[in-house]
Amino acid sequence: MTEASATPGRPPTNGEQPTGTARPPLASGPAGTRALRPLIDTVLDALDTGGRARGGPLPAGGPEHVAARVTAALGDVLPADGDPDALRTLVHALAEGAADPADPLCAAHLHCPPLAVATAADLAVTTLNPSLDSWDQAPAASALEATVTRALAHTAGLADALVTTGGTESNQLALLLAREAHGGSVQLVCGANAHHSLPRAAWLLGLPDPIVVPAPGGTLDPAALDEVLTTFTGPLLVAATAGTTDAGLIDPLPDITALCTAHGTRLHIDAAYGGALLLSDRHRAKLTGLQAAHTVTLDLHKLGWQPVPAGLLAVAHPHELAVLHQHADYLNADDDTEAGLPDLLGRSLRTTRRPDILKTAVTLKTLGRNGLGSLVDQVCAHAQQFAALVQEHPRFELYDRPVISTVLFRPTDADDTTVAAVRRRLLHEGRAVLGRARLDGRLWLKATLLNPHTGPDDLARLLKLAEEGTPA
Repeated sequence: MTEASATPGRPPTNGEQPTGTARPPLASGPAGTRALRPLIDTVLDALDTGGRARGGPLPAGGPEHVAARVTAALGDVLPADGDPDALRTLVHALAEGAADPADPLCAAHLHCPPLAVATAADLAVTTLNPSLDSWDQAPAASALEATVTRALAHTAGLADALVTTGGTESNQLALLLAREAHGGSVQLVCGANAHHSLPRAAWLLGLPDPIVVPAPGGTLDPAALDEVLTTFTGPLLVAATAGTTDAGLIDPLPDITALCTAHGTRLHIDAAYGGALLLSDRHRAKLTGLQAAHTVTLDLHKLGWQPVPAGLLAVAHPHELAVLHQHADYLNADDDTEAGLPDLLGRSLRTTRRPDILKTAVTLKTLGRNGLGSLVDQVCAHAQQFAALVQEHPRFELYDRPVISTVLFRPTDADDTTVAAVRRRLLHEGRAVLGRARLDGRLWLKATLLNPHTGPDDLARLLKLAEEGTPA
């Protein structure tokens, strides 16, 4: 560096760096892998030490204690001089303060432990940092996405699929496509058991208030739906659910599809949770009727063991996706498209987006249908085993036999206040993570079993902890 270029207050020229400033290494490029290897070791070590420091499925002490530890580890968010140990310190803090879905006692939500092979594939995406808003930013990724999404859509009996961030975005897109297919307005008809993202999407899109159909026992009532479809005029969109968030229940899809066909009504099926049953020979029949839908929500970061995000919206009629098309000359100029460069702007409402399909493609090819189907069978079997333990226990009652991998149970003769307190006590002590669900006017503890590595002893331990947390 010349003496002039180091003069205080004078910016460096010709790519020179200020005195005392080293350029941090990049993740990709010729030296990228050499730079990443020791950093990955640091991350893995910090994940290990942080997890051991946590010592359970989640940190003990409650929100204030966790926030205080994070604040202490973070210190000054933007210090004048950098800290070379920041990666280790903050990854350790994150792991120590995590709710670990790989712990068999962490069983509250549709929050799966990701497969190692999927996580490793996701590192490649992060490293290369492609963006699927134009072909010249992601040549291979755009081709991969097009092929894999079609294959997954065909598995569900539909024609094509878009990649989304999850069930919420997929459901919103489904309502948007329905609105545009009906000339600018449509009214949602959904069960009282429908996911909250559906009525929220109707609100976001400026649609009329949804017509809510009773769902006695947690599933949509076909007789009540028939009455709605007979009574109401105007364009309607029926949304059924294949795997409710509360109890993992599946609406009577054959009855619903028959009604929609008879009334000429558009059908969307939210299979964010239950869609992966398609991979199982044993459980696939539970989704009979799925192929009759106009759109289907799928979400493989639930029952698919993918890192978040891994959502899809499958569509029966790909031409309907034309309403998503946007033109930006710097991304999809007409002459580029005519010359054969793929136009990607009609594949999402987002512009910048990562190729999340890679981790799913790697998982599908590595495990195959049989391997993934086996994982689905295992967690469904775990739910049946846990339900049997509850049913045999004199201090607990079972809501019903599980349909997928969710089990609802509660202490016998306990009131709702006690049920809620049992859950919060286990959370505060860091001993177990159980969810909660309200069905039939009562509050239930919820075990969502998504870890295929869970064993019989883990199930017994989970129920024992719930018993210990219940007042005698």
